[in-house]
Amino acid sequence: MESPPVLLESKSSPLNLLHEMQQLRLLGHLCDVTVSVEYQGVRADFPAHKAVLAATSKFFKEVFLNEKPVDGPRSSVFLDEVQVADFASFLEFVYTARVEVEEDRVQRMLEMAERLKCLDLSETCFQLKKQMLESVLLELQSFSESQSPEEEEEEEEEEGGGGAAGNAAPPEREDPPESSQAEERADKKKEAPYSKIRRAS
Repeated sequence: MESPPVLLESKSSPLNLLHEMQQLRLLGHLCDVTVSVEYQGVRADFPAHKAVLAATSKFFKEVFLNEKPVDGPRSSVFLDEVQVADFASFLEFVYTARVEVEEDRVQRMLEMAERLKCLDLSETCFQLKKQMLESVLLELQSFSESQSPEEEEEEEEEEGGGGAAGNAAPPEREDPPESSQAEERADKKKEAPYSKIRRAS
C-alpha cells in the first residue's frame, strides 16, 4: 500500500532565488543581454538575464522570443526616452520585488512599467498612487474640519453683535431748539392782551 503524498514547500526559496539572481547581475555573472537606455544624451548600459526580464516583462519576452541570434547568445536591447535612474530602479524591482523611489518618480515608474508591460510594477505603482491620493484627501478633510469651527464662532459673534444692536431701544428724541422757541413766542402772545388790560385798569 502506497503512502499518501506530502507537500514539500519552501517559503524562503522564491526570495532566495531572487537574491541570488540579483547578486549574479550585480557581479556580471551569466548575463546574456545588455539593455542600453538613453535620455537627452545621457546613456548607460545594464547587463541582465534574459530569463528574468522575460519572466517579468511581456515586452522583453516578445523581443527575446522573436530575436535571431547573431554573433553568439549575447544580445542587446536599446530603449530611448528612458532615464537611467528609472531603468536602474526597474531592474532592482524585477530582481528583488521592491525598490525605493522618490514620490515625484512614481508616475514615471508607472509609465515605464506600462511601456515594458511589467504587470507587477504597474500594479504596485497604481496602489501606491492610490494611497498617496487618499492621504492627500484625508489631510484636506482634516484641514477643512479644523477651519469650520472657527468660522462658525466668527459667524455667531457677528450675529450676536447685530442682534444686540437691533434690540437696543432707540434714543429719545429731543425737541429741536427751534420748536421750543416757537412755543415760547406763542405763550408771550397769549400773555400780551392781559398785560394791556392790567395797564388800562
